[in-house]
Amino acid sequence: MRELALHILDIAENSVAAQASQIRITVEENTHADRLKIEIIDNGCGMDPETAQKAVDPFFTSRATRKVGLGIPLLKEAAEACSGGLVLESASGKGTRLEVDFQRSHIDRMPLGDLPTTFLALLVGAPQVHWVFRVRADGSEFTFDNAEMKQALGDVSITEPDVLSWLKATLQAGVAEIQPAESYSFQFG
Repeated sequence: MRELALHILDIAENSVAAQASQIRITVEENTHADRLKIEIIDNGCGMDPETAQKAVDPFFTSRATRKVGLGIPLLKEAAEACSGGLVLESASGKGTRLEVDFQRSHIDRMPLGDLPTTFLALLVGAPQVHWVFRVRADGSEFTFDNAEMKQALGDVSITEPDVLSWLKATLQAGVAEIQPAESYSFQFG
């Protein structure tokens, strides 16, 4: 995958497949400490310790449709290549917590990507889930919790064009206000 937002999408889809009814995604950038952290927490079926340990192995998957599971192992490898790491905590029947950390300015760190579109895809793809998206950067924070939206919409579908337009605009504006610009400084000569 070429951007971190696609990794977030992949892991969140795993949470949905694990029957999570609540999924919290936090993306935190700290430019002063030069760190980028992503945390995904769900209340899905979780994994026993042996399965959780195997989840970072690219040749292990619980899916019957393919023989390898590359999402988490590739993310772990990308983090370790950028002076970071990945922590996976899970318990059967209680859910899973995945945290990945990168050196923000590392030349090999893939771009964060399009968070608003990723969040929108998750909202539309799994409207039954209680989603909480949080983007933090240097003390500022944008939080989107779809519980309030569901209550306000009542019986109106999330896929109504006006609702989708509002969601897209809200997510884009909230993330843009908080997220620092991707900055890389190169010096030549």
